[in-house]
Amino acid sequence: MAFNKIKLSLGLAVLMLLSCAAQAQALAEPAVLKIRAAAKSTAATLAPMLGAARAGKRIVAVGDYGIVLLSDDEGKTFRQAAGVPVSSTLTAVSFADAKNGWAVGHWGVIMHTVDGGDNWAIQRSDTAEDRPLFSVHFFNANEGIAVGLWSLVLRTHDGGKTWETINLSAPPEGGKADRNLFKVFASPKGSLFVAAERGLVLRSDDRGQSWQYLNTGYKGSFWSGTALANGTLIVAGLRGTLFRSTDDGKNWTNVVTGSKSSITDIVEVGDKVLGVGLDGVQIESADLGATFVWTQRDDRLSMTAVVGAGQGSLVGFSKRGVVMPGTTTSAN
Repeated sequence: MAFNKIKLSLGLAVLMLLSCAAQAQALAEPAVLKIRAAAKSTAATLAPMLGAARAGKRIVAVGDYGIVLLSDDEGKTFRQAAGVPVSSTLTAVSFADAKNGWAVGHWGVIMHTVDGGDNWAIQRSDTAEDRPLFSVHFFNANEGIAVGLWSLVLRTHDGGKTWETINLSAPPEGGKADRNLFKVFASPKGSLFVAAERGLVLRSDDRGQSWQYLNTGYKGSFWSGTALANGTLIVAGLRGTLFRSTDDGKNWTNVVTGSKSSITDIVEVGDKVLGVGLDGVQIESADLGATFVWTQRDDRLSMTAVVGAGQGSLVGFSKRGVVMPGTTTSAN
């Protein structure tokens, strides 16, 4: 897909964020964020959404304009959160339990909620430089990791009251530690993994204090990743590329998805592994990610995030907000 076409799709999280960051850096005078609360909108469910997570029985999604959407009926209906203190783009969200959650985004913003997403408070921001955070993961109500642009890694041990910057070592091929870190996730054993650009996956066995680079053999960017309940690791990204590891990241296998459309999110729901991507592509595996079949939405709507709902169903999000179930065309 041509770069211009991708850039125009507001819901395409990674490329949109990188574009905005590059533009901010190029300004003659440094951009300075004026923090404003998110406005209430009757069209909130149509806003570009970039990340989603479960908070107990609730589904919470975040996206452009600081919009946070909440659903208490497995995605049938959504409402806008009551109090969000920023109107800048939010990229990802993670909950430690049904009440305690964190959302991250542009300007290095980190927000915290103690009521399941209805109201949020800013814990961190960098108003002098738009260095976005792309992903966040919390082990529990105290320990969490956020990652983002140019190898930005932040760690907290006190629920986000303070954040420590973790400096990464240079990658194996040399140069600076400036890789963009797109998705952080944890394995059932407690190890952390980050899907990154240039085919790299990072791993930490000490809750994010130190990291090692894992070479998958791929040279493109991984935008998404997940650890299955049995420990299998899956990372996916550009042009439908998907890699799988069954030995904690020591070795990786390229799994053919059949699609050339980039994968933006992937999750395990019940006994299935399901992913979504650009151009309305949806991939599905019934064998723990060893093989996939793919379909495509008739409307070709590019998807940005997906979360499991009740009875093995899915709720999707896109550049046009919440995605209603659509017809698909078999492409295998």
